[in-house]
Amino acid sequence: MKLEVVVVPVSDTGRAKEFYTGLGWRLDAEFADGHGFQVVQVTPPGSPASVIFGTGVTEQEPGTARGLHLVVSDIDAARDELKRGGADPSEVFHDAGGVFHHGGTDARMPGPAPDHGSYGSFLSFSDPDGNGWLLQEVTTRLPGRVDPSTTVFATTADLAAALRRAAAAHGEHEKRTGAADPDWPDWYADYMVKEQSGAELPL
Repeated sequence: MKLEVVVVPVSDTGRAKEFYTGLGWRLDAEFADGHGFQVVQVTPPGSPASVIFGTGVTEQEPGTARGLHLVVSDIDAARDELKRGGADPSEVFHDAGGVFHHGGTDARMPGPAPDHGSYGSFLSFSDPDGNGWLLQEVTTRLPGRVDPSTTVFATTADLAAALRRAAAAHGEHEKRTGAADPDWPDWYADYMVKEQSGAELPL
């Protein structure tokens, strides 16, 4: 079962559409039946799940969605992108307890998690209705969190970052072996899949 759609309650469909597409989210569908029912579907870059909003699509009050999460590999770059897109993101923060984050603004500590530890850095932003989103920086998945048979990279930037990490690790591998590795493409592939799935990395 794959999460397909999250419904976000908005008061003005046109304004919401402008906001989310302004962030670079893909416009997938737009439908109106001429009798007051309207639905718009957008998808964040690289996300397998989409967002739907409109008129008559939810009984939730506009602006009441909270804790909607997006995952990024570079939270500082993502913050800059949000600002360019017209959002007003918070500063990057981490939680005082070091595990996930508290609701609202409780226990927020300024700045990223120590050493930008995976899962530990966040920022928040809201859409024009006040629906609350959070970005979480994930660079390495914990074991069992990703099926290694379905490894994917959401964007070219994510793939490039994974290649750089693999290149750095492979350089250390060749130092340990004292020889050039003619099978480096296989090593890179193994490293990148295992890093994303949280499996033990090759040496």
